[in-house]
Amino acid sequence: MCRLHRLLAKLTPGGMRRELSANKAQALLRQIRPADDVADIRLQIARDHLADIRGLAARIKSIGQQIAALVADSGTALTTLYGIGPVIAGRILAETGDVARFASKDHFASYNGTAPIDVSSGDQVRHRLSRAGNRRINHALHMMAVTQIRNPGTTGRQYYERKRSEGKTPKEALRCLKRRLSDLVYCQLTADSKSTIKECGSPTTPMLTRPISTSRPASSRRAASPSRPPCRPGPKDSLRSTGKDNHLVGIEILDATRLLHDDLLQAAEHLE
Repeated sequence: MCRLHRLLAKLTPGGMRRELSANKAQALLRQIRPADDVADIRLQIARDHLADIRGLAARIKSIGQQIAALVADSGTALTTLYGIGPVIAGRILAETGDVARFASKDHFASYNGTAPIDVSSGDQVRHRLSRAGNRRINHALHMMAVTQIRNPGTTGRQYYERKRSEGKTPKEALRCLKRRLSDLVYCQLTADSKSTIKECGSPTTPMLTRPISTSRPASSRRAASPSRPPCRPGPKDSLRSTGKDNHLVGIEILDATRLLHDDLLQAAEHLE
């Protein structure tokens, strides 16, 4: 298209505008009357470029229909999200593969490069743009974000304006929006894998609970001495419960250590 525009600018007196389409180019080529042999050759090359453009447009349309059919057969609901069409949905599905390989939405954001890199130092909190990750998924999320920003009334546009009101630059607000859209896409992919939209949300993990019973195992009960003396206070207890000088405290610590050693010897004898 750029080559065709360059030729038409040379063949048209005064040049032409930047906006060019195949139909506009065809209308201009019909009106051009070459003044010499050089202009005639340029006109022929321009017509060849126009034929190539129309052929490529037909191929793009055919492949787009095939991609749309494959996306529909996959059963995904990505196309219901604002800003995602069949081609972008096909790109996300092809690059993501099995979404179960990502443990969380944060792992998915790190994979596609929308998670910023923390470069904070001291009291200064800063984040740097990540250049890593899958750039094809990143581009798909970028197109989704730009589409939502261009249309007022969308949730993405509202989030973008809120970030702008907080003092962020347009690029920073766009990056924040892409990070949120990454979470939304991950949520939808997870719901598609489970074949239900109700599972969309933050996963909940059951808390690990300790056993209620505090009784010792049977082997420990058999090994314990029936006539074991009660536990004596440790060094910390003696330090906390007395106000004696350091010399007496040291003597009490030594006595407590010896008593603990005697208890260990008695336990070893019972075990034997």
